[in-house]
Amino acid sequence: MVTWMVASAIVIALYILIYYNILKGVPCRSDTSLKGKTAIVTGANTGLGKATALDLARRGARVILACRSKERAEPAVFDIRKKSGNNQVIFMHLDLASLKSVRAFAETFLQSEPQLHLLINNAGTGSIGLTADGFNMAWGVNHLGHFLLTNLLLNRLKQCTPSRIIIISSLTYCMGKIDFSNLNTPGEGFVSGLRNYSFSKLCSTLFARELANRLEGTNVTSYAVHPGFLFFRTPTDGAQTAIYCAVQEGIEKFSGRYFADCEVQKVFPHARDDAVARKVWEISERMAGLCSH
Repeated sequence: MVTWMVASAIVIALYILIYYNILKGVPCRSDTSLKGKTAIVTGANTGLGKATALDLARRGARVILACRSKERAEPAVFDIRKKSGNNQVIFMHLDLASLKSVRAFAETFLQSEPQLHLLINNAGTGSIGLTADGFNMAWGVNHLGHFLLTNLLLNRLKQCTPSRIIIISSLTYCMGKIDFSNLNTPGEGFVSGLRNYSFSKLCSTLFARELANRLEGTNVTSYAVHPGFLFFRTPTDGAQTAIYCAVQEGIEKFSGRYFADCEVQKVFPHARDDAVARKVWEISERMAGLCSH
């Protein structure tokens, strides 16, 4: 009986140790105030996005929840306002699966909001199927929609420096492969869906890197973020690294880098290839209709 109790205690202790030191992740400990700052969080009606938006609102930011569904976003706005005591939380419609919707959102935002200090590209999908523009969902939503959105808002970010762009990536980037002859592969079935998702997250990681290169000297910085394995983490736990990259002082020198557990991490070589990042950018420009060639 005593042996069984000791073994059980050891198992419980190991679980607690693993959970709080590995699975749960590291909390953002910064107490930075965001009063007078404006933030956009895509996909902020639920999960990581909502947890991130709530934290920013508690710090005093004006927070725009950029979401596809008004029916799901409005209760989130109400809940965040109630929990944060901040009424400067609003919904704006954005469907990242439609480049027309992305452009409409950017136009509405730029006409109605004079400032932008934080752009958090959080929304993501692993769904199969096609976007309104004929792209597979993972490529179209996770990368291309956010690529267009970011570029349309860059001038406003440059006008409101210091400002930051946080791009939600994933450790699955390490499985991603880029075939420049066919970036928009169909995503039917689990294997194809996982391939496209991993590829989109690799592109997100490369996007943050190329963005930092292009923004050098502007006082606008960008960061790729791995939120952790969400099977083991609550949305609040998973949001900590994105929050860290949004508010932590002194990380500007790490612009373009990949963060996990509130620390900069070294990525595999294929995710830090500047030539590939530049080529993905140029192809994305054409696909998003940002250039004429």
